[in-house]
Amino acid sequence: MAFREYSGYDAVGLAELVRKNEVTPKELLDEAIARTARVDPTINAVVVKHYDHAERQIADGLPDGPFKGVPFLLKDLDLLEGTVTTSGASVYRDNVADHTGTLARRFLATGVTIFGKSASPEFGLMPTTEPRLHGPTRNPWNPLHSSGGSSGGAAAAVAARILPVAHASDGGGSIRIPASACGVFGLKPTRARNPLGPDRGEGWSGFSVGHVVSISVRDSALMLDAICGPEPSSPYVAPPQARPYAEEIKRDPGRLRIAFTDRSPYGDAIDPEVAAAVRDVAGLLSKLGHHVEERAVPLAADPAAVMASIVSANTAVNLRIAEQRFGRAMTDRDFEVLTLASAHNGLKMSAADYVAAQQDAFQISRALAEFFQVYDLFLCPTLCTPPLRIGELDTMAQDLTHIAPTLRRYMPGTSMFNMSGQPAMSVPLAWNKAGLPLGMMFAARFGEEATLLRLAAQLERERPWAARLPPVYA
Repeated sequence: MAFREYSGYDAVGLAELVRKNEVTPKELLDEAIARTARVDPTINAVVVKHYDHAERQIADGLPDGPFKGVPFLLKDLDLLEGTVTTSGASVYRDNVADHTGTLARRFLATGVTIFGKSASPEFGLMPTTEPRLHGPTRNPWNPLHSSGGSSGGAAAAVAARILPVAHASDGGGSIRIPASACGVFGLKPTRARNPLGPDRGEGWSGFSVGHVVSISVRDSALMLDAICGPEPSSPYVAPPQARPYAEEIKRDPGRLRIAFTDRSPYGDAIDPEVAAAVRDVAGLLSKLGHHVEERAVPLAADPAAVMASIVSANTAVNLRIAEQRFGRAMTDRDFEVLTLASAHNGLKMSAADYVAAQQDAFQISRALAEFFQVYDLFLCPTLCTPPLRIGELDTMAQDLTHIAPTLRRYMPGTSMFNMSGQPAMSVPLAWNKAGLPLGMMFAARFGEEATLLRLAAQLERERPWAARLPPVYA
């Protein structure tokens, strides 16, 4: 081990040690690799290991960025030149990237050493990370349970303290869901806050955005400062920030007007322990001086139906790209049954169907915008049940009818904020009696990550979580 205290530092803390010459980037990398060797056989979070790439980064000289020398994982959906990116799909098991994505370039500019790829479900389609290609990523709090998805590998690796911060992305909840399942912090930024190029201008009709999951709020805030901003090809931009997010977390959030609900957005009852945790956090917010009242957000359309249409159409494009690349029809040897079914549904859609789904998403966005004229923040459970058990969502089943009702029961409230583009975060504030994390989701007005981060920092001080370690940790 490079030093025994590694688990006690967040990414900002590790970078400070490097700046003070108290530890070297190579020692941090060796520690992350050793930790991967210890716990990854149990949790299966790091599915592509390119340690040689990280060692070359160090040998070539790391940029003098805010995270210089901190070990880092890129999600296995994004490109890093010369390394394998599988997207969790069997057909891409040997796919070597010929260029680096814009967001990955920005991560590299912060000084991190990217030593591998974290697990994702195939094309990031599921809120659990169980791709056929790599096998399931297991929850460090209980390996019989899912780590969430689609950034399940990232959240599991951070929770198990392989590293303090890792890349994640969110098209329907994929930062917040695994952050909740694994008991770490996960902020989904405002639409277009971070770039998605150069190969695309937006993902999933503007629903998708990339950022990180982290141990600490300050890691997330400082990383957002470092990577945010448009690129020349960006189709639109997020509202400008008033000041650095790293400064925002030092500011008092003031007295916020917060609405909350302990029910599903569809009105369904949820797991009793989850509901009790929401009410407990609502009480904590009230004690902190915020105005808190019970009120659910309005639904102008069905978010699940919108997601099904938008995701199916995008999956159909992924299928077409693969068929053009390999010169043959894709079968279940190449892609999972769920992926093929989604793609075929997309191919059956008309252009009018796609536009209608976009219009429904806009109606959801409009209703939320009106709601947030009254309230500063909205609180609800990130997940309406504890983390799923491994195998509850079977993407290779010939009968896929279990998928939709499971999703409605598990994570009905995350995707609406992808449709509206609003920032939202999952904060690890509760655990159930079985010891599984129960994340609390907060959403703010479009462009107001600062409000979320100020509150997150206040909650982190009041109810710190970093010292709470899962049974499986390095």
